[in-house]
Amino acid sequence: MPYNLPLLRAFERTSSTPLNALSQPALSYEGEDGARMVVKFRVNGDPVEIHLKSGDRLLVDVLREDLQLTGTKHGCGIGACGTCTVIVDGYPVASCLQLAAMCEGADIRTIEGLAESGALHPVQQAFVNRSALQCGICIPGHVMAACALLEKHPDPTEEEIRASADSVYCRCTGYVRILEAYREAIALARKAAKG
Repeated sequence: MPYNLPLLRAFERTSSTPLNALSQPALSYEGEDGARMVVKFRVNGDPVEIHLKSGDRLLVDVLREDLQLTGTKHGCGIGACGTCTVIVDGYPVASCLQLAAMCEGADIRTIEGLAESGALHPVQQAFVNRSALQCGICIPGHVMAACALLEKHPDPTEEEIRASADSVYCRCTGYVRILEAYREAIALARKAAKG
């Protein structure tokens, strides 16, 4: 799977799951209705079954076009900008490089799946509190990268925070407010854990 490599460098030092242990499950084939393969996975906790006519459909396109989850944005199309970052099986993934056909059995989270019971996720709330928002194109990628980091490392180092923030390009800002949002998200997550 094509992962967001700058962000994964922050995980490599402490992760208990080696990256080569992440599997690419087999596909199930079907011949009806023109579909050549059926891919089943979970998106934001819900089971999904996608009928693909070809194996070259990208995850970003399936999320946006087939599932109407338009929070994940198209960016560079080559996995460099991080705008399309989603979380697949706990790891940040550039969905513009990830073939949907390779997601069989995966657990995928998008920006739409973070809020619970009408309350923003602590990372989303931190971005709002710190006004770490500009045009909005990169924000879903930043939020997902921050969530992935904080789930693996609830108390990340400054170097890990910067590596995560650097994994998503923002063309509108100098990252000051984005870094403040990361730090506030850590504080909000600690507060939520205590009470």
